[in-house]
This record gives sequence, structure tokens and C-alpha cells, in this order.
Amino acid sequence: MKYFYFLIASIFSSVPTNAQAFVYKPVNPAFGGDTFNYQWLMSSAENQNKFKDKVSQLEQKTDLQKFKESLNSQLLSQISSLLYRQQFGTDGLSEGSYTFGSYSVDIFPTADGLSLNILDTNTGEQTQIIIPKK
Repeated sequence: MKYFYFLIASIFSSVPTNAQAFVYKPVNPAFGGDTFNYQWLMSSAENQNKFKDKVSQLEQKTDLQKFKESLNSQLLSQISSLLYRQQFGTDGLSEGSYTFGSYSVDIFPTADGLSLNILDTNTGEQTQIIIPKK
């Protein structure tokens, strides 16, 4: 039996073999791959992309929807102007604490200018706006 294994081992060791080196070639042209792969990679990536462009969503609005949004914006602007004049007068912002629904606004002077602290009493979110001195 030893001779049989020795015979098989000698047969396989005497057979000439060829080998070649493994060479990695990248597919992506940004990493040295073929530039003709660029279009294929881009189309593959776009097909897998689940996010949509906000620009394309804006373009899909009809003229009626755009008109409605514009009208809403103008109305809200006029209402906020009216509320501003009623609350602060024509002289502008003055120191004090004001309440608009669920918003509490504190106005006070600081070294940087006029500071407005806005607190949403429903959620607890707070914002600070500083109007710089002239």
C-alpha cells in the first residue's frame, strides 16, 4: 500500500503545471477602472436610489397648487404683520414678555443687541434670536 501512495505522489509531482498571477482590476473608473463602466455604474446607482429629489417634486406641482401656496403665504404674511402692529405698535419691538397662543416671547436688550427668546410651551422647544445693534 505504501508503494501505491508513493507511485501516485510521484506521478502528480512530475506532471508539469502552469500558474498565473492574480491581478485585481477595479470596475469603478474613480479607482482606476475602465472609463466605459461609468455610465453603467451611474444607471445602476440611480435604479437603486430610494430617495427622490426635492426639485423634481417641486416641478410636479400644478399651477393651481402653486397659486394656492402663494395665496396662503401672502395671507399669513399679512396676518403676521397685523399681529406685529397690534402687539408692538409702529415703533417696533419693545422690552417685555408676550404670549401668542402656545408661544411665549421674551424681549430684552443684551450687549450684542436686542434678544428674543421664543418658547413653545406645548413642546418645550426654545429659540433665541439676536437682532444686532446698528
